[in-house]
Amino acid sequence: MPKKKTPQEGAKKVNNPNVMGLRAEVLEQPITDTLETNYMPYAMSVIVSRAIPEIDGFKPSHRKLLYTMYEMGLLTKPRTKSANIVGQTMRLNPHGDAAIYETMVRLSKGYEALLHPFVDSKGNFGKVYSRDMAYAASRYTEAKLSPICAELFRDIDQDTVDFIDNYDNTRKEPTLLPTTFPNILVSANQGIAVGMASQLCGFNLGEVCDTTAAFLKNPQCDLTATLLAPDFPTGGQVILDEAVLREIYETGRGTVKIRAKYRYVKAENLIEIYEIPYTTTTEAILDKVAELIKTGKAKEIADMRDETDLNGLKLTIDLKRGTDPDKLMQKLFKTTTLQDTLSCNFNVLIAGMPRVMGVRELLEEWCAWRTECVRRRVWFVMNKKKEKLHLLQGLRKILLDIDKAIRIIRETEEEAMVVPNLMIGFGIDEVQAEYVAEIKLRNINKEYILKRTEELENLRDEIDDLQDVLDKPQRVKKIITGELESVKKKYAVPRRTEIVYSHEVEEYREEDETPDYPIHLFLSREGYFKKITPQSLRMAAEQKYKEEDGLSQSFETTNRAEIMFFTDRCQVYKCRLSDFGDTKASAMGDYLPTKLSMDDGEHVVYAYLPGDYAGHLIFFFENGKAARVEAAAYQTTSNRRKLTGAYSDKSPLVKVIDLREDLELAVYSTEPRALIFNTALLSPKATRSTQGVQVMTLKPKYHLADVRPLEDTGITNLGRYRCRSIPAAGALVREEDGDDKQMQLL
Repeated sequence: MPKKKTPQEGAKKVNNPNVMGLRAEVLEQPITDTLETNYMPYAMSVIVSRAIPEIDGFKPSHRKLLYTMYEMGLLTKPRTKSANIVGQTMRLNPHGDAAIYETMVRLSKGYEALLHPFVDSKGNFGKVYSRDMAYAASRYTEAKLSPICAELFRDIDQDTVDFIDNYDNTRKEPTLLPTTFPNILVSANQGIAVGMASQLCGFNLGEVCDTTAAFLKNPQCDLTATLLAPDFPTGGQVILDEAVLREIYETGRGTVKIRAKYRYVKAENLIEIYEIPYTTTTEAILDKVAELIKTGKAKEIADMRDETDLNGLKLTIDLKRGTDPDKLMQKLFKTTTLQDTLSCNFNVLIAGMPRVMGVRELLEEWCAWRTECVRRRVWFVMNKKKEKLHLLQGLRKILLDIDKAIRIIRETEEEAMVVPNLMIGFGIDEVQAEYVAEIKLRNINKEYILKRTEELENLRDEIDDLQDVLDKPQRVKKIITGELESVKKKYAVPRRTEIVYSHEVEEYREEDETPDYPIHLFLSREGYFKKITPQSLRMAAEQKYKEEDGLSQSFETTNRAEIMFFTDRCQVYKCRLSDFGDTKASAMGDYLPTKLSMDDGEHVVYAYLPGDYAGHLIFFFENGKAARVEAAAYQTTSNRRKLTGAYSDKSPLVKVIDLREDLELAVYSTEPRALIFNTALLSPKATRSTQGVQVMTLKPKYHLADVRPLEDTGITNLGRYRCRSIPAAGALVREEDGDDKQMQLL
């Protein structure tokens, strides 16, 4: 087998002249090899070591900064200059001082980006809700750790987490911080890596602690009972949709709607906005409102200004006389970022691998990780006590004959033989002998030794208790629950973001200024569409079509109605009838493939007036199947003009039936056979591209040819063709039940 060449060996050398006319050697390399050897290591480094948070809720840059401050003693010491902290952090974080300081700013109390900031700041650190309010340089500001950081570093010196070398192997740093509460759910965090991103919203600390405790008792508990909704440091209102919330809790993906809070000052006829969505800034809001005023879409506003001061955020809107403040705010919620959405993407590094997890999975991973931290701490303490017990057991043996110990030491000629002689004289090991040999002369009395040896029983009880903790998972869970209760009692604060349920929110609806009047619609087989008023139709009722073209469908409706055009490419185009101009019967009308910018060669096969989207559509295919689809499946919240996957593409479409109420249909095949069935036998589907169910069983060389309402057929022997269940083969069409007889009766 030939040896596989490395990218360097497989590369080709090419001589190219450079600008100086000299020959330069250029190494050509396949792009796939370049990506594998150069780009992939960089991408993985960004994902694993920079942009995605881990189970403790921190990115590496956050962790390095906070640990540096902890080592500097800033948990208890007074504040120091931020520049000093930044300089010390560079020993762990090999980045520029600007990047480190920006990290500190985001974690600070002054910036207000976190519900529970970790940096107690002094000076100008900017504001998360302002784009232009810049933070001061690091030489002007001061900082220390906030009290809640004690919960981040608790027992970090008791082997609760692993430590690794820093980038130049001169110091040790923790791989994770042993947080005593699920900080991953409390602190909002976001990051953009290569090919993936993470967006974590924050939750109220008290609710998170209660939810975690409930989860430890019952992993299948209802999370929404205690974890009510996301909580944001800028306040505002979260518009709660329980279905969306449950989706976020289960999958880690979804969108949260947030809106500003305001009050109307009647005496001055103005609106004060004092809390805005976490995702926007005051400048973005002011710019958008100014644009609305300039275009004449906010005529109710006389002026808007930013009155933010030391008391907090405040945007003031002066109203014109007679303006309804609530209706104006509904319009601004609709047209500006005063109401915004936050996309959740709970992407977290677990054991070095990025995973998108819901809240339940995050709690499961955090509880497992925290359980390991507690077990490691208990194991560390137990071993320390075992070591102490071992030393005291040696001391107890000395108690039997203190004079003998003194005599052994006095009679030993060489210092190096003191420990071996004590080991031989009392039957103790080297560690115990070293401990005895180091006892001060003043402590060689019975009182001191008796006091120390009395600790033996207490130590044995403590060791047995710690071993019992390691053996019983329930006791570990009890410890974690106790820590959660302590954190909640010390640091929990009331919710800042008010919860408003979606059904309580009144959406702004722009008044439709489109004129409404009755119209007649005509669609030809070739795709020409006419909208004609009744007056014009009375003057000339004869329709003009191209040669070999003719009428396909006709409707009576109003000008504001919505219409949908289904095409032979399994697509549907939606538009308002007001988008079409009124025409005359003598005109050709609008050619729909051009008017609606359809794909090349695409043709309209059916037009449908959805109305209130309460009906159904039945699609019949050549393979004998029929799909009953709810009209609501085509309803969209946005103004989308084109929907793909309008119906199944597994078999050619034969007919579309607009079904407002159940009726009997006659289905014809090319054999020819006919089948009569009631549409109640078809179950409605919400999926547009469903293949449907078999209605008519067909022989291999035949296919379904036509479908009509029963009253539009010439069938007289109804019992011959009617069936009670589907699928059915139907019956051969007799001469008296054919279309010729129907034409004679007409």
